Amino acid sequence: MATLFWLQTGACGGDSLALLSAESPSLEQIFSAHGVELLWHPSLSGASMREHDALLERIVNGEQALDILCVEGSIVTAPRGTGLYDSYRGRARMDIARELAERAGTVVAMGTCAAYGGVHAAAPNPGDCIGLQYNRSTPGGLLPPEWRSRAGLPVVNVSGCPAHPHAMTQTLAWLAAGLPLPLDELNRPKAFFNTVVHQGCTRNEYHEYDIEENEPGGRACLFFNLGCQGPMTQAVCNSDLWNGTSSKTRAGVPCFGCTSPSFPRDTDLFLTEKIGDIPLRLPLGVERPRYMAYKNLARAAAPERVKDKKMDV
Repeated sequence: MATLFWLQTGACGGDSLALLSAESPSLEQIFSAHGVELLWHPSLSGASMREHDALLERIVNGEQALDILCVEGSIVTAPRGTGLYDSYRGRARMDIARELAERAGTVVAMGTCAAYGGVHAAAPNPGDCIGLQYNRSTPGGLLPPEWRSRAGLPVVNVSGCPAHPHAMTQTLAWLAAGLPLPLDELNRPKAFFNTVVHQGCTRNEYHEYDIEENEPGGRACLFFNLGCQGPMTQAVCNSDLWNGTSSKTRAGVPCFGCTSPSFPRDTDLFLTEKIGDIPLRLPLGVERPRYMAYKNLARAAAPERVKDKKMDV
């Protein structure tokens, strides 16, 4: 059995809530069929805090094996690098996280806050928040870029706000089984971050013909005017639907790019920044001159059913 300890730092608890909606595998299946033993979760464990403290001490002393450490929430380092704005029994949680990380077989950052700092690290960042091994897009957070766990891995970043339920449970199942876990350049498991949200979006034909929406809730594309980050954001939201039924774009809300280290963007989330008619940020791998030529041709060639927004999404 692989032992798991879940530590919450500067968090809203959203990743824990999302975890409860996982179905493939479910959280219960992680414990019953995938060889994970839960040592502690702040919302799910029934043990007393005295027992929690004794468990922490045994892990730090090496008397209790810790195979997987999950951290949910950004690392609060204020004031003046002490971390005492987020403390437990007088100790900064960032110090507890660092101690546990040194004992863990693998450390997993659950959610963008733990991975890169997330919402709490956005300007003006009064808590001086950072991620476990990143400060937004810059390598190096609570742990230096060269840090590796006992299993030889950097912090595994399962980013998202919240993280996708199946990205969390399947990563845990993968680790418990001792299987290789290929990571991308941002230390995210490739299996869940090698496609973009645009893939599987039901508005794709509107996007191809540059038929744009100006208000949330409509049928057309949300990229050109409403700030949708789907064509640039690597996540499975439209290929593995949330609760098996929907996603932001399917509900008429633009993708905010929450798996990115730069989330949240320091701008209006419902606005596409442009030079002229061309968005500043283009879909991954698209060259600006080709895009400008394609856009004008596509709109002129749009069939009536697309121009009239008759297709359901």
